[in-house]
Amino acid sequence: MRTFTTLDQLREATGEELGVSDWLTIDQDRVDAFADATGDHQWIHVDPAAAAEGPFGGTIAHGYLTLSLVPWLGSGVFALETPGAKLNYGVNKVRFPQPLLVGSRIRLRVSLGEVTDLASGVQVTLRHVVEVEDAPKPACVAETVVLLLP
Repeated sequence: MRTFTTLDQLREATGEELGVSDWLTIDQDRVDAFADATGDHQWIHVDPAAAAEGPFGGTIAHGYLTLSLVPWLGSGVFALETPGAKLNYGVNKVRFPQPLLVGSRIRLRVSLGEVTDLASGVQVTLRHVVEVEDAPKPACVAETVVLLLP
């Protein structure tokens, strides 16, 4: 776990890989709960029998479920303990290169992008790659933006 307590530490780590999370198994209960929370009950996510006959041979996680796990998985990789508030400012780019089959294990690889001074605070970009165990492509690649307020 990498912890940043100063902005200078963040600036010095620009461009570095911060680490990799522990593995997490994506089970059908998690996918079903996400479907209930979002109202997205498409059969490819929630109907194992129908999905077994579909293009992926089983149910797949929602892309946005995968993306929503980035902050939690990232909390096991790094911490921003700089003074002031920390705000999720947005996402510059998100891609889902490969479907995430239910039952797969994922982990998050995080790299620090740019650290930019703004009038309102410091903007930090982070690159996240959600790796799937034994798969050639990641399930998600995302560049997120955090705003650190004074």
